[in-house]
Amino acid sequence: MNAVLQTLKYTLLAAFLISFLGLSACSRPVLQFSDGSNKALDAYAGQWLLINYWAIWCKPCVEEIPELNALDKDARVTVLAYNFDGKQNEALAEQAEKLQLELDMLLVAPETLFEQEAPNGLPATLIVNPEGEFHSWLMGPQTKAGILKRLGLL
Repeated sequence: MNAVLQTLKYTLLAAFLISFLGLSACSRPVLQFSDGSNKALDAYAGQWLLINYWAIWCKPCVEEIPELNALDKDARVTVLAYNFDGKQNEALAEQAEKLQLELDMLLVAPETLFEQEAPNGLPATLIVNPEGEFHSWLMGPQTKAGILKRLGLL
């Protein structure tokens, strides 16, 4: 009987912690944005999600930003940005403004959410399929048309 009570005690404790912390056994990753907001990965269900790694010192990154800004306007695709150098707050806002980066910016490195290694070089774009699963990496500068073709949307 003691073992049954012990199991019940741990089950109730686990249920309380899950409820208290707002966790779920089926919880999906949450993306943290530079503006302080959070959004569940599920919010992008049904569309392609691209997460572009950029840095102000990376000339190909700077050159592809207008293409990514334009691609983000396509309803079938969302493009997010992550600063490779981990800039935050004012420094991040200043760099994004200087490069006319119109994308929502992630605060936390997203590759770990998809069990991926951080890219070795830039520019790099992590692709998540409409089911919310890692699809592939694009390395090097990209164009809107090239990405749409790669995703089978052209």
